[in-house]
Amino acid sequence: MSRGSVDMNLLFTLGEVQRLVRAYADRQASRYGITRAQWAVLAKVERAEGLKQTELAEQMEMQPITLTRLIDRLCDNGWIERRSDETDRRVNRLYLRKAARPLLGKLGGLRSELTATALQGINPSDAHRLLTQLETIKENVRNAIQNASEEVERKEQRYG
Repeated sequence: MSRGSVDMNLLFTLGEVQRLVRAYADRQASRYGITRAQWAVLAKVERAEGLKQTELAEQMEMQPITLTRLIDRLCDNGWIERRSDETDRRVNRLYLRKAARPLLGKLGGLRSELTATALQGINPSDAHRLLTQLETIKENVRNAIQNASEEVERKEQRYG
């Protein structure tokens, strides 16, 4: 790879890395009869069982109908169940089923394999530094989005 300026290459490289990792993860997840998107749903529900379906859609930045289809398939496979909220019947909360636990164990191993492949040739301290730097980039962009939204709101209040 030729080394150009960070300004010219950072965003393209981040996008390309994301695309390649997604493609590789999809291919590898198919060994277990699951898609990367389904895997992501299972992982989110594992971390926060009882999560509202609407909250999950927001966290995953996914249209509710798209998430509903994914959850339908996960329910059909016996990996997730929807339960009605005790206080609001319109709300579905998501829970893992017992059958999902062995699959999540296998997927955890797969995640480790994918990470090892991606970080091959990078020493552990550099990998930790890279992760810290990526988190900083993420926070910088998140703050910029928030600040831009606040600026638009101020302008709308002044002129609207």
